[in-house]
Amino acid sequence: MRDLPIGLHLGFREANVMLERTRAADAAGLDMVWSTGGEPPPDPFVVFGRAAGETTIGFGTSIVPTYPRHPFVMASQALALEQLAPGRLRLGIGPSHRPIIEGMFGLGFERPLAHLREYIGILRALLHEGAVDVAGEQITARARIGPPAPVPILIAALRPRAYRIAGELTDGAISWMSPLPFLRDQAAPAVAAGAEAAGRERPPLVAHVPVVVSEDRAAVRAAAAKQFGNYQRLPFYRQMMLDAGLEDAPGDVFTDTMADALIVSGDENAVADRLRGLPGFGVDELLADIVDTGDDAARDRARTLELLGALAQAD
Repeated sequence: MRDLPIGLHLGFREANVMLERTRAADAAGLDMVWSTGGEPPPDPFVVFGRAAGETTIGFGTSIVPTYPRHPFVMASQALALEQLAPGRLRLGIGPSHRPIIEGMFGLGFERPLAHLREYIGILRALLHEGAVDVAGEQITARARIGPPAPVPILIAALRPRAYRIAGELTDGAISWMSPLPFLRDQAAPAVAAGAEAAGRERPPLVAHVPVVVSEDRAAVRAAAAKQFGNYQRLPFYRQMMLDAGLEDAPGDVFTDTMADALIVSGDENAVADRLRGLPGFGVDELLADIVDTGDDAARDRARTLELLGALAQAD
């Protein structure tokens, strides 16, 4: 599936395991590894910096929350990794969510999309022009970072307004926990509309897809509830899931209906067929998040990684 780049979400809270999984993804022939930053997982810039000299794979952040890191700090970290691994970094950012920004960091969470617009402009100026002098409504930045570093900037998106900003201003949109029909019917058209309004080419839609090669449907559903069950409790995710037609979203339980709508599972042939069909949902790139199936997790992860590697290297 060379027309559909494939990346792997590292999804672990120990740096050594993230490094090991980066090596494995590189050996399997995948295009990217992705990791979050700013919450419990180790800082991805540190892990990627260690991995830069011993792999050739691309590195992506998905995502680093913007509110806790001034754009100059974000640009400085991105610049360091770009210098260690030229052309291999894609910087995914996003405002995150009120419970995290206010509850975990103790910061204000006001007008997140307006904040994101300002942040993108400042970050792009720092990385792509080497300097910035802006006093915005929410962010002030007056700094010079040095020679330009054209690191692609992507944003996380959940609903059409954010996808439209991605199309208008950035180098790509990253979905998270979104049913594929929602990407086809709402996300992809919004990215295209934003790009058209800005008179630019449509940037790629990178789809986060939980996936596992496992025929044990009950185990997959139980694992999905454990691994992803908190998302519908976050207001932005809950509303996106409702927009996607998941009427169970307002509840406290991650239901089987939700698991079936979000998780790609089955034997190798079933999973491969569904992943090959992603372009039909407006998807340009796969960000695969391997579901941890508990007792059989090691076996199922190995099967899944082998399949992803075969798809990534297929003509």
